[in-house]
Amino acid sequence: MSKINVFVVEDESIVSKDIQHSLKKLGYTVLGSSSSGEKAIEFLQNNDEPDIVLMDIMLKGKMNGIETAEIIKNKYSIPVIFLTAYADEATLSKAKISEPYGYILKPFKEIDLQTSIEIALYKHKKEQQVINERDLLYSLVEEKSPNFIFVKSSSKLVKLNCNDIYFIEALKDYVVINTSDSRYTIHSTMKEMENKMGNVDFIRIHRSFIVRLDKIATIEFPNLTLEKDKKRIPIGASYRDQLTAKIKLV
Repeated sequence: MSKINVFVVEDESIVSKDIQHSLKKLGYTVLGSSSSGEKAIEFLQNNDEPDIVLMDIMLKGKMNGIETAEIIKNKYSIPVIFLTAYADEATLSKAKISEPYGYILKPFKEIDLQTSIEIALYKHKKEQQVINERDLLYSLVEEKSPNFIFVKSSSKLVKLNCNDIYFIEALKDYVVINTSDSRYTIHSTMKEMENKMGNVDFIRIHRSFIVRLDKIATIEFPNLTLEKDKKRIPIGASYRDQLTAKIKLV
């Protein structure tokens, strides 16, 4: 297993050297260090990217640690852990803006440093997996065929025929794709699913529901039922006209 590369941003020379010494003792590789946010960004532009950055909040120069962390997050997607001697509410509130992967108070023990780094790297890895899987799912939908999608089930991607989908339901930061006998939960939004499934075979009838048109059994406003399981699904008032225009009345 390759060593983890760490970059240190600390404007106090003695403190920086102490952090680097602790990192090396713990088995990490110190890829480099800088005393200001500007120098940190310059390093990232011209050298190999580290796996993680340890960032002091109070830095000398035009940029503080919070501003530097925001640039690193947006441009490089590298996890940042804040190191600071300040634990007041105002500092914490400002630090939250850049969504750091950890927050260590000085002085700290080596075990605290190691634990924070390992948790941050694990969290970042899982977040990247979610992003990659979502991008793969969408690319498969767009490039392969509009008649099927791939969804994650356990640790594998499963091909799902769109004809088998009955409805899609919102569940906080996830959506649940329902067939007659299975449920698949993926990290997405209803808006993204609405765009990916298209508006030919599927229609959004509620802020929390998308249904397949040919699975609708009956409509009795403000609800409809689906075939087989006869599930009742609410029809949002703002979606009623769209549904009426979509179905064929005789």
